Amino acid sequence: MSLLTDRDASSPATSLPGVEVVARIRRLLVVGVIAALGYSMFMPASKGYCPGGVTAEGFIDAAGDPTDVAPSCVSLTLQPSPLIFAAIAVIAFWALTRVMRHAADVPSAIRVIDRSAAAIIIVAVASVAISQIWFALIPITDWDGTGAFFYPFPFGSVDMVISSMQTP
Repeated sequence: MSLLTDRDASSPATSLPGVEVVARIRRLLVVGVIAALGYSMFMPASKGYCPGGVTAEGFIDAAGDPTDVAPSCVSLTLQPSPLIFAAIAVIAFWALTRVMRHAADVPSAIRVIDRSAAAIIIVAVASVAISQIWFALIPITDWDGTGAFFYPFPFGSVDMVISSMQTP
């Protein structure tokens, strides 16, 4: 009878072995979902530029000379990259695989899962910060109406649309 009393006093709400690990796995999944949602929410940005303009006589180009052709405008849109979502999933699956194959005890399993949750948060926050800074530094005012921008970063996806200037 005293064994049952000691067990009830020292165990959590359930007697399931490894309940601490299961709770940390649940937390890892919640952190992954929240990080993915936060990344999706804070990533979008856009900016545009039209070299030239409109006068009473018609259009002017970037140099200020009159022209009959409407100047081209560029619009850049920053969106979340599928690579970051894949990275979040890879980190979570790596953690679970590592725990199943190499964890010797509950504290080592919890340590792997906690570090993976921190890595997911770091990846999401760093990706948003790096993408927003990099996007802000794209020299859109240097665009002369031709060509394209080169943005080789995996932290965000940039969509470029070139269109003719609309008359007011």
